[in-house]
Amino acid sequence: MSKTLIIAEAGVNHNGCLNMALQLVEAASAAGADVVKFQTFNAEQLVTNRAKKAEYQAENTQNNGNQLEMLKQLQLSHADHLTLMQRCDELGIRFMSTAFDNDSLQFLAGLQLKIMKIPSGEITNAPLLLQYARTGADIILSTGVSTLDEVREALGVLAFGMTTSDTVMPQGRADFSKAFASEAGQQQLKNKVTLLHCTTEYPAPFADINLKAMDNLRQEFGLAVGYSDHSQGILVPVAAVARDATVIEKHFTLDKNLPGPDHQASLEPDELKAMVDNIRQVELVLGHGRKEPAPSELKNRQLIRKSLVAARPLSAGAQFSAQDLVCKRPGDGKSPFDYWQLLGRTISRDYQHDELIED
Repeated sequence: MSKTLIIAEAGVNHNGCLNMALQLVEAASAAGADVVKFQTFNAEQLVTNRAKKAEYQAENTQNNGNQLEMLKQLQLSHADHLTLMQRCDELGIRFMSTAFDNDSLQFLAGLQLKIMKIPSGEITNAPLLLQYARTGADIILSTGVSTLDEVREALGVLAFGMTTSDTVMPQGRADFSKAFASEAGQQQLKNKVTLLHCTTEYPAPFADINLKAMDNLRQEFGLAVGYSDHSQGILVPVAAVARDATVIEKHFTLDKNLPGPDHQASLEPDELKAMVDNIRQVELVLGHGRKEPAPSELKNRQLIRKSLVAARPLSAGAQFSAQDLVCKRPGDGKSPFDYWQLLGRTISRDYQHDELIED
């Protein structure tokens, strides 16, 4: 199988501190992740001052303030992004970030990122989806809290953006449906879009993970499918790879005890490395999918299989009977499949007990 793209989601676990963000880059690289991903936003453009925190955010931040006040403390400057990109280049790990507003998206597009990640919360934000599509980058679309119809609508927006010029504006949902159904739209989606199944709860209960939904997404849309994980530990993302996830995204932190909304539901660096190592091992054991002997097992074939041998001393000229033949190891003689063909046949020579049958 092809290699799973492993995205180490730093998110806002830098707590607004560039030095901590750089440490997260280094930890992701040391763990063997392919990508380290951050979040790019202007808090004023992302939420109103009426937006309450999610339950997990309120619990993890002692319910201090609203979303706007919290997010203002978690922003990275544009200059910070450039510093992080440079460090990623030095370490050989890919830099990514998720934009939550149009200005942030245009900034990321200017960085010429080859892959853009759309978060679950923006799946109904059609204007932003259209701008994502028109960056020209490949798209990873997370589908937490979404129905198939909502995913289809989002893909319609992406298909429209990928098959029309920047000057063409949609008139409404019908344009998106038409683009989704078109041959050109479908081809663009297959070439450029990966869907991520996701359960948007922190941490996500195992009973709500529903990994089989990846199969549903794959069958419904014919696109590559991965998994964005918010569960505790590394079991679920490793299991997702065994179900053919092409991308794994997982939050990580330097320390789960740090203040902030996402630390407690994240992996620490040693856990991140264990997840990466386990995923790479799963990729090895999944193999190529053809049922055929593995090179390492061929030497054991004769040792574990059986041959037809004489069950007792046999004399030439007699006829083989059921009492004359038995199947025993090793398997370097006549196949037991020939047992019935030998019954009633004239024995060509004398045989000792346990001697391989050669007739």
